[in-house]
Amino acid sequence: MGDSADTLLYMLLFLVLGLVLGFVLGYWWLRLKMGTRFLPQEELATTYVPKAVFDSLREQADVLQANLHEKTETERELSSALATEKTRLEYLQQQLTRQLTEVDELQRTNRLAFENMANKLLDEKSQKFTQQNQNQLHDLLAPLKEKIKSFEDNIERRYLEETKDRVSLKKEIEQLRELNQQLSNDAGNLTAALKGDNKTQGDWGEMQLEMLLERAGLLKDVHFQTQTSFRDQEGQTKRPDCIINLPENKHLVIDCKVSLTAYERYCSAETDKDRQLHLKAHLVSVRNHIKELSQKKYEQLYQINSPDYLLLFVPIEPAFSLAINQDQRLFVDALDLNIVLVTNSTLLATMRTVSFIWKQEKQQRNVQEIARQSGQLYDKFVNFVEDLRLVGQRLDSVHTAFDDAMYKLSDGKRYNQTLIGRAEKLRRLGAKNSKQLPAELRREEEE
Repeated sequence: MGDSADTLLYMLLFLVLGLVLGFVLGYWWLRLKMGTRFLPQEELATTYVPKAVFDSLREQADVLQANLHEKTETERELSSALATEKTRLEYLQQQLTRQLTEVDELQRTNRLAFENMANKLLDEKSQKFTQQNQNQLHDLLAPLKEKIKSFEDNIERRYLEETKDRVSLKKEIEQLRELNQQLSNDAGNLTAALKGDNKTQGDWGEMQLEMLLERAGLLKDVHFQTQTSFRDQEGQTKRPDCIINLPENKHLVIDCKVSLTAYERYCSAETDKDRQLHLKAHLVSVRNHIKELSQKKYEQLYQINSPDYLLLFVPIEPAFSLAINQDQRLFVDALDLNIVLVTNSTLLATMRTVSFIWKQEKQQRNVQEIARQSGQLYDKFVNFVEDLRLVGQRLDSVHTAFDDAMYKLSDGKRYNQTLIGRAEKLRRLGAKNSKQLPAELRREEEE
């Protein structure tokens, strides 16, 4: 019994020693593993950055990369537009050159035909023209000469205008990128200053919109109107920010969005929490404005012949880029409400297109006017030819009457019965006279 107790005691003692030894070995092994997994404090401070700072830097890099991509895409579109416009200008120049060649050929042909016909008629009838006939011919030729001179001056003026337009359009397209960058910088610099009420921000936005339209080559009260009042079917007053006039009595409505309070607070926030809070407020503000604009139904006003969509102009490109980057459905949702979001660069390119359309419309009208005047000139020439033929017929009648009169005067079958024969007989009978008829009119007395 005593041996069993000793054996049990030894076993307990060995068990305790084993536990102590296992604890020591486990502690030593755990410390060794922890030392290899964690870095020293000095290395953390000099080599690594906090996760919040890393996330902030990565977010800024994403925004900068998106802006760079957008600028690159805009530059590519501008280059493509420039190439397209150059091709169209070359085509128009070829068209104009061909039209000028045809007009010159028509003028030369008409002038030669007129000169040949006039010379032929004048050569045949020049000895029989009286001063009155010459005056009548001058009266007929003077209006035609004036018309030809006016037509030539008009063609030359149109050609000079088209040449100036081509040169100015090329320079304006080359300056488009600089204007776009300047507008973006101006908008970014003024963002911090626009911390007033919504009325102040709205007035500034409308001023930016008007300046952009004028830089695009559009004229106020000619190509666009601002703050024009209309009444809908229910009698309520509607006042769009801007209406763009298009050819064929069509219109395009632009509304300006300059609610920058939340965006300014986002830029001024010092913590991520505040920035996220103001970012959400900025997105809500933009979406609310889109919804309010769609409910105004400007495109349904009977005084406006507008497409089914409206343009929502956001003059601050950083605010627009922030909203698009954070809410990728924003642009698509706006399109579903028939609203297109535009900024300085996209709206400027669109308005340049509108300005070019107006120039094309003016050129088309000039071509139509040239065609109309060419038709009138041809009609005048036909009338002139008919008048010349009538003059020739009358000259033939005068010539016939002259021959008849001369026949009756001296060329009758019986010379003694003619007026000259009887007059000569009176002279021979002793009539006193101091002059004689020409010898070619007098004949020998017939028996």
